Amino acid sequence: MHIPDGYLSPRTCVVFYAAMAPVWYAASKKVEAAAGVKGLPLLALGAAFAFVVMMFNLPVPGGSTGHMTGAAVVAIALGPWAAVVAMTLTVALQAFLFGDGGITAIGANSFNMAFVMSFAGYYVYRVIAAGGPGRARVWLASFIAAYVSVNAAALCAALELGIAPAIARGADGAPLYAPYPLSVTLPAMLTPHLLFFGLVEGLGTALVVSYIRKTGMASVSADMKETGRKGLRPLWAAIIILAFFAPLGLLAPGAPWGEWAPAEFKTLIGYVPSGMNALSGQWKGIMPGYGAGASNGLHRSLYYALSALVGSGAVVFAVYLWGRLWRR
Repeated sequence: MHIPDGYLSPRTCVVFYAAMAPVWYAASKKVEAAAGVKGLPLLALGAAFAFVVMMFNLPVPGGSTGHMTGAAVVAIALGPWAAVVAMTLTVALQAFLFGDGGITAIGANSFNMAFVMSFAGYYVYRVIAAGGPGRARVWLASFIAAYVSVNAAALCAALELGIAPAIARGADGAPLYAPYPLSVTLPAMLTPHLLFFGLVEGLGTALVVSYIRKTGMASVSADMKETGRKGLRPLWAAIIILAFFAPLGLLAPGAPWGEWAPAEFKTLIGYVPSGMNALSGQWKGIMPGYGAGASNGLHRSLYYALSALVGSGAVVFAVYLWGRLWRR
């Protein structure tokens, strides 16, 4: 679901940046008022969780892969505006540090994974868990909320990729950017999410929300400023452990659908769209591909675990930097 550089036209990317600008502003205002300095550890925890959990790739039939995103977890626990901030910082750092998703597509990827997923997950959860829900209804609400949210984001990504050929063509009629029409992108994106990744997102979200609810941190109506640091220590420890086990995500071969390198299109469709060829590869990241170029499997695993630690640490730093800059 991380749209790379060159898949969307520059004009489309500008539209998404413009659409997200007021959302980012509103999110910053609301989170700063709700969380303040004392709430930053919880926000940083949510962002770090989202970053690490996305490194656990899972295979699906056909050679594609995918992963949980964690957006619904953050939205349910901290609220949709906090999730917008956490997921945006995560998406941006994935692109800048590792080349995972395009720099030009940060606006579009934030729209899908930070805005759509967060608000869809939050409001579906609130409707199903209205009143005084018991443990079973909280679990069910979390599962359905995550399932709906990830499929809503997948639908948005499919639409964005699928209309690209219709709105940007060369003089010869060939698509300049993402080449597949809606008749291909909709089933290709929605089928695995409806049948598999939605279930994974739902199950993971339900388990995490059930746990943090037991610790007293799952109510978004609670004041984020009152969360003690000691109560977060087990969760920070869990994230560090997940980072060390992140190389398990390397066991799933292949790339997520629609996140191929331009050269792969030569095999898939016989040519590389000219606009895609011009835009892609301009920025590969400081640690490209989470160590994809490592010389052997062991080095790749170590580099991947290091990437998980560096990335989650960078996200935490970004949250605190955001908090300091915004207060000014």
